[in-house]
Amino acid sequence: MAIDIDTLTEPELVDLNHRIVARLRFLQQMRAHACMLEFRLGERVSFQPDGHPVLFGVITKYNRKSVTVITEAGQHWTVAPTLLHKIKPVRETASEGGQVIRLPQK
Repeated sequence: MAIDIDTLTEPELVDLNHRIVARLRFLQQMRAHACMLEFRLGERVSFQPDGHPVLFGVITKYNRKSVTVITEAGQHWTVAPTLLHKIKPVRETASEGGQVIRLPQK
């Protein structure tokens, strides 16, 4: 469907612009929501903010376009779900009478 914007008046163009912006925001929120569904509250995750080392924490809250993560140091971060990485749970196995803990690998 082609729209000839050359024939639209200024108020019609402004209305069209508002509709386009609203639609783009809705699509972005839908993508963020779909990413959020991959994570659960209480799940351990990692992320790397610009200029910081990798941080580890737990998801504590869903927001409209992001999630709140509390890091191991007790900091609260609001993070886009696309920047999060799940942390595999550590499993313990017995090996020759000792305990071996497998650390998550990247």
